[in-house]
Amino acid sequence: MASTSVQGITSSSSSSSSPPQYMYDVFLSFRGKDTRNNFTSHLYSNLAQRGIDVYMDDRELERGKTIEPALWKAIEESRFSVIIFSGDYASSPWCLDELVKIVQCMKEMGHTVLPVFYDVDPSEVAERKGQYQKAFVEHEQNFKENLEKVWIWKDCLSTVTNLSGWDVRKR
Repeated sequence: MASTSVQGITSSSSSSSSPPQYMYDVFLSFRGKDTRNNFTSHLYSNLAQRGIDVYMDDRELERGKTIEPALWKAIEESRFSVIIFSGDYASSPWCLDELVKIVQCMKEMGHTVLPVFYDVDPSEVAERKGQYQKAFVEHEQNFKENLEKVWIWKDCLSTVTNLSGWDVRKR
């Protein structure tokens, strides 16, 4: 379970008076067990081969460092985020916390968000049906002391699924 508070995600040390400094062109948000060794690693390789600076958590994190601040910083320092929605994306509180940070950067910093629906129907994600419904029922049980966190996850999921994206199924 993620121990991050929503407040920890949404509070930012970046100054709104200076333009953002980009370290990366693209931040990849994905559920590792679903896509790390197939779609996401291929996407990473193809983008990198074209000279695009890509942040992918297993390649960029310094060993021994706390993961969370490094990820939040990488999201803030990226021009784009590609969110790879897969079957189990919503079952991960970690992925959903990343999603909240990405939406925050989209709203506050003009960050561009590009959703990819990998082997999952976009309507299942947008309407929280099937595996997404099941994941949120579990989150409501696991976070019953902090349902506001679950509501924020749902709101951010709705925000991103209303953006134009790619449906990548059975390819």
